[in-house]
Order: sequence, then C-alpha cells, then structure tokens
Amino acid sequence: MSKKKNDRIEVLKMLISSKEMGSQEEVMQELKNEGFPITQATLSRDMKQLRIAKASSMDGKSVYVLPNETMYKRVRKPKAATTLLQTPGFVSLNYSGNMGVIKTRPGYASSIAYNIDISSIPEILGTIAGDDTIFLALKEGASKTALEEGLGTIIPNLKLE
Repeated sequence: MSKKKNDRIEVLKMLISSKEMGSQEEVMQELKNEGFPITQATLSRDMKQLRIAKASSMDGKSVYVLPNETMYKRVRKPKAATTLLQTPGFVSLNYSGNMGVIKTRPGYASSIAYNIDISSIPEILGTIAGDDTIFLALKEGASKTALEEGLGTIIPNLKLE
C-alpha cells in the first residue's frame, strides 16, 4: 500500500471514529478538507477494505462506524485527523519477567501490534492487543536492549518509563 493511500486510510479511520457522518458525500468532503480529495469509487473501495458499516447513533441517525467501534472512541471536540496522525500513539513500555506491556493512546494498540507482528522481531513470540494496551510475550532470556532496538524501528518515539 502506498504511503499516500496508507495516510488516507488512517485519516478515514480517524474521521469515521470522531465524526458522525451519514453519507459518502460528507465523508468525501471531510477527506478533501484533510487534503485527500478522492472519487466516490475510491472512497467505496476504502470503506469496503475497512469494513465500515452504517449503524444508528445515540440520537437515531444512521452513521458510518468502524467494525470494532470500541477501539475508536468518539470525542466531543475532534482535532483535525492529520493533526492526530502527527501525534504518536505510543505511550510507554514496561516489563515483568518475559512479558512486556506497551501502553498506547486509545485506539492505537491494534495497529501498533500489527506492525510489531509483521516486523518479526526475534525477541517477541507474539502480541495481544486491546484498545490502549499491547501484551508482548518475549522469548525466554530475550535481551531487552535488542527488543527495544527492534521496537525502535516500528515506534519512532519509543521512550521507557
């Protein structure tokens, strides 16, 4: 996936999770406002890829939602999606024995865990992601320094508590 498409997909996820929109025209306008002017056909493909569906909002309006709504909490005064994307999702990393726990901003854990999983860091056996927490199962005797170097390639602002 190209960087531009990847950025557009991330902006689309942020928009769907932070604004109540009921039509593709509204979504296309919001994407255009964020610097991603696209056609209706491209938007349809992106929405299908993300499995975006329609659901009833609290006030009964039909609005677009992401497949696991609990992962992307709606906020009252949303910031521009591009501003949010410039703010890293990583918060902290701590250890207990051969376990690591990464704290993230709400909604970021699954995408960071996915990036960790596909990077094949040798010290990590696997991950489990929630909304704002990632559990890392580390290989027995794994070097925390080597692990942090590997994670640093995925998480540019890796800082330890």
